[in-house]
Amino acid sequence: MKIVYMGTPDFAVPALEKLAAAHEVAAVFTQPDKPVGRKQILTPPDVKVCAEKLHIPVCQPKSMKTEEALALLKSYAPDVVVVAAYGQILPKAVLDVPRLGCVNIHGSLLPKYRGAAPIQQAVLDGETVTGVTTMLMDVGLDTGDILMKKETPIGENETSAELFDRLAVLGGELILETLDALEKGEITPQKQDSSLATHTSKIDKSRCPVDFTKPAREIHNQIRGLYSWPVATAEIGGKRVKIHRARMADGSGKPGEILSVRPLVIACGEGAIEILELQPEGKKKMTAEAFAAGHGLRVGETLL
Repeated sequence: MKIVYMGTPDFAVPALEKLAAAHEVAAVFTQPDKPVGRKQILTPPDVKVCAEKLHIPVCQPKSMKTEEALALLKSYAPDVVVVAAYGQILPKAVLDVPRLGCVNIHGSLLPKYRGAAPIQQAVLDGETVTGVTTMLMDVGLDTGDILMKKETPIGENETSAELFDRLAVLGGELILETLDALEKGEITPQKQDSSLATHTSKIDKSRCPVDFTKPAREIHNQIRGLYSWPVATAEIGGKRVKIHRARMADGSGKPGEILSVRPLVIACGEGAIEILELQPEGKKKMTAEAFAAGHGLRVGETLL
């Protein structure tokens, strides 16, 4: 089976590696290199780095809606196009190119969590189960017919970054199973029930500030859902900090009240949360206990 692969970030790397080991990947389409960091260093996408290591030709059109991009795709005559977090909407002309269609690897159990941030949103919402779905793409946003699904539990303290890595591997396993069944004609695409659909939007820094008047469970989900980007923030000991790790704790008090310093436990609107790891502005990550000792935090102080 001849495959053209479309993907951009690290989530799409495991699937590419598995496909390259089992099939002919004729080309990889990925987003153009972008400036990264304060120095704006031009940096290739993770999928491009992987493809070059595998000696697979790389194409980086700015848009798949041009005649040039369409002609380039047709030149590879793919049996199937596999897409994972590519970052571009594919027009119908592109979807119609491969014999077996365009198959997308999506990081949720569709129709739940369509859209840009399904993994983070599942953690933010406190979901206990998620998974990956392969689907035949259509012109809608994650609305195509479902091919296969794989479920996995979400750990109580699992961060979105950890879940991201696990689902990337799971997606790589599922796409191999999907293509095998698709090629043999052993799979029947299933229409999505749109009445069950939920949607996610891109996560931005407006979601970062922690409100300690909210229940501890909601704050815990916020902290692990926003890790490792853009990371939850709060003001503790007069310092603005990023909160990298936390867990649920026993205790109650006024929202924002420090209930314990070792460990650092803070009361919420309902229950309490233990801060494990944080990062003051301009500093490196540190344990919450080290921060508390260095900033003279005391039991009974309030952060609000």
